[in-house]
Amino acid sequence: MSALLEEFRIVKRQLLLTAADSRAGRTARHGERILVCSAHPGEGKTFCAVNLALSIAAEKDNEVLLVDADFAKPSVLSTLGLPGGPGLMDALADPEVMVEECIIPTDIPGLSVLPAGNQTGSDTEYLASARTRAILDRLTAQAPNRIVIFDSPPALAASPASELAMHVGQAVMVVRADVTGEAALRDAVGILSGCADIKLLLNGTRFSPTGRRFGTYYGYKE
Repeated sequence: MSALLEEFRIVKRQLLLTAADSRAGRTARHGERILVCSAHPGEGKTFCAVNLALSIAAEKDNEVLLVDADFAKPSVLSTLGLPGGPGLMDALADPEVMVEECIIPTDIPGLSVLPAGNQTGSDTEYLASARTRAILDRLTAQAPNRIVIFDSPPALAASPASELAMHVGQAVMVVRADVTGEAALRDAVGILSGCADIKLLLNGTRFSPTGRRFGTYYGYKE
């Protein structure tokens, strides 16, 4: 048990509630698809996407597919120590590539990964095509309990984030304490306006005004 684990448990609970409401038809569609983004590079989006995926994979009623959608600078595979291979962009660019065959299982129960795939100068155009909707639908068609997490490019650094936002039901905007400026945050949220449900996640804090601390309760002994 650690403070980090407890923090992500709280974060995932809100996301899972929205996903459940979406599946039940009480909220907008595709709540099981979650986009993790930031305004600029270096604000912790991949760190948050990976830890969120690990946390949700521990759930008993859900499995997780972590999609590396940062096509220009993919880092999910190296973060998890996984080998490279074809991925989402290959499936978008080539009708002969089946996206299901690109998914890499991991040794963590409930967690699998879809690589970004080969780089292309037309990633935004491929995402804007009609083929994208069909491919993303196939990622959950055979796995009704699957949560799909997209590690997106930074919104103000690369254009694919705006297209991805239109295919998800939830977006998590990672805001780095003392780094992300208000103007940049507003611009980034505007770029993700294709998603109606955008949540903010404050990362890298060193001080809690409420004095909240996690990670000590489970280790307490009388």
